[in-house]
Amino acid sequence: MTRPMENCGFATALRAIEGKWKVDILCELGTAARRFGRLRQAIPAISEKMLAQQLRELEADGLVSRTTYPETPPKVVYSLTTRGAALNVAAAGLCKWGEEYGDDAVRVETREVAVG
Repeated sequence: MTRPMENCGFATALRAIEGKWKVDILCELGTAARRFGRLRQAIPAISEKMLAQQLRELEADGLVSRTTYPETPPKVVYSLTTRGAALNVAAAGLCKWGEEYGDDAVRVETREVAVG
């Protein structure tokens, strides 16, 4: 008996990273914990509002932790949780595939759009 796609582990992982910027954020946090401003600098195309929203969603999904230090002004640091780090490890294969075949995939997609 086959499982429905919505219960597939791959589909679950995709739902966890859906959103334009979540993969970029996870990859950046995979190198080191970051403050909001450093994340914003590392991903210059993202707006502050979108970064805040994506971080909240990643935190709610248990992929990112937010630590506030009692300073004035408060220091907030974002880092990957164990779950987030595991997702980054799992995504490494997809990253490798994209690096190896990505240009071909883009060309195929472009041809399909031009033909269609």
